[in-house]
Amino acid sequence: MTSAQVDTEKNGADNAPEEGYERGLGSRQVQMIAIGGAIGVGLFLGAGANIAKAGPSLILMYALAGAIVFFIMRALGELLLYRPVSGSFAEYSREFLGPFFGYFTGWTYWLMWVVTGMAELTAAAIYVHYWFPDVPQWVTALVFLVILFGVNLISVKVFGELEFWFSMVKVTALIGMIVIGLGVLTFGFSSAGDTAAVSNLWAFDGFFPKGIGSSLMTLQGVMFAYLAVELVGVTAGESEDPEKTLPKAINTLPWRIALFYVGALTVILCVVKWTEFAPGVSPFVAAFAKIGIPAGAGIVNFVVLTAALSSCNSGMYSTGRMLRNLADSGEAPAVFRKLSSTKTPAFGIAVSVAFMGIGVVLNYVVPEKAFGYVMSVATAAGIWTWLMILISHVLYRRAVDAGRLPASSFPAPGGAVCSWIAIVFLLFVTCLIAYDADSRVCLYVMAGWALALGAGWFVLKRRNPQITDRGERKLQKAG
Repeated sequence: MTSAQVDTEKNGADNAPEEGYERGLGSRQVQMIAIGGAIGVGLFLGAGANIAKAGPSLILMYALAGAIVFFIMRALGELLLYRPVSGSFAEYSREFLGPFFGYFTGWTYWLMWVVTGMAELTAAAIYVHYWFPDVPQWVTALVFLVILFGVNLISVKVFGELEFWFSMVKVTALIGMIVIGLGVLTFGFSSAGDTAAVSNLWAFDGFFPKGIGSSLMTLQGVMFAYLAVELVGVTAGESEDPEKTLPKAINTLPWRIALFYVGALTVILCVVKWTEFAPGVSPFVAAFAKIGIPAGAGIVNFVVLTAALSSCNSGMYSTGRMLRNLADSGEAPAVFRKLSSTKTPAFGIAVSVAFMGIGVVLNYVVPEKAFGYVMSVATAAGIWTWLMILISHVLYRRAVDAGRLPASSFPAPGGAVCSWIAIVFLLFVTCLIAYDADSRVCLYVMAGWALALGAGWFVLKRRNPQITDRGERKLQKAG
């Protein structure tokens, strides 16, 4: 019996979904995945459209959403140290809410990463268009899809190492951007120095130039920018020492948000007036073009391309693991349980990549709208996943208080209260999505997705009446 099985049985699980995986992710890689996971295309590309909608007040929206994301991650951290498993979100939903919710959450998280992968491929194609405007977006998206697929088939160590360097590039570049921006503000060098000033945050129609309502409407895009912070939970089953690496990775989240989101945007909006940014253009690329550093805009464009590829790479990793978790529970075809000779869920990754290929089609059919479509669907799926984490955490704390389950070694500050605050916030964002005509389509997609999953659950129960036994036993222990 492996140590993973012993740990899982000790906490009352029936089996270990991560069984067979290689614990090949070291502390260095998990830390950098956690740092880089929160830096993606939502910040580098999506921030341009959001600045045009909200002006400098976007900084406040990122800070507010960042606090909520920290509540979510501390709730997840408490659950992870209670029982670290590779299919964390689905497993906790299955344990505390019932087998159907585990099934629904697992498949919805898979959908989130598939459509996020589409968004990242779209963004990557847009970035390449900066250098090669004559190359069609769909061609670039297809090339990147094939390359990353090959990387994910090799081994988890190769994935972790590639993700480490992807994240290193993003982190180093963002720190460099902040330092250069502060240099422009302090010493006034370059043409941007003539107009750079902290007063740019309020000098052009105020901090809320288009009203608080317009600022709140950017929360959908802001929450999309934070998708992937929960990826550290998926790595739990393949981390060398989850009890040490996971808490450290989660506890560094506040300074990551403060530095890379709030800090970077504040500096950028001080250096360049918010009125000069446009949707579809990275504000970081635009800022460096304004500063006039030789090849600066091209360098930044390379960095944001790296960010997009990093997120897509993570998507391929997580979808394969989630499909295997579903197959372990009888909620997906058994073929997804198989591991390759390199201990990767190769078939699950391949199927996920095939669906990500729809993003290539979107880039061919509607290249100007592809990013917006997939961003809204990914956000809705991500909100569901976060809600399941929070609700599972509330129910877990109730079970601990009642003496039915052991306490976690990494309790969330504020207990269930912070989880309730985050739940209300996410429901508010969902209402904003429903109010906005452009993003409302994602709720229709999610409604259709829910009907399809409901029909699939009915078929599963008809074919295998025992499918709910495992989840029901866990629910009885928790409740």
